[in-house]
Amino acid sequence: MKAGILRVHILESDHYRGQALFEAIVSRCRELKIAGATVFRGLEGYGETGELHREHLLHHDQPIVVVIVDTRENLDRLLPALEEMVGSGVLATSEVEMIRVQKNALS
Repeated sequence: MKAGILRVHILESDHYRGQALFEAIVSRCRELKIAGATVFRGLEGYGETGELHREHLLHHDQPIVVVIVDTRENLDRLLPALEEMVGSGVLATSEVEMIRVQKNALS
């Protein structure tokens, strides 16, 4: 099945309405019944400002990537919400072939 991946590149310190931004994004994906979303914490990274983001003793500023997979149509429904939630970050999309694998528990 043709699908898309949407990667949201943000920082661990980013928040939306008092909640960690990555948690708010996953919650919104669930509300919209998006096929799947996974959050990854990066060890280190930088963006267009060139500022290095990594774990520090006093604050957490590691890069976060939220990977969202669904049909292109469903990702297009999600984009306006993400654009409103993300204050600073990068949204990257790519086309993929989605293969669903589901085996029953007794196999």
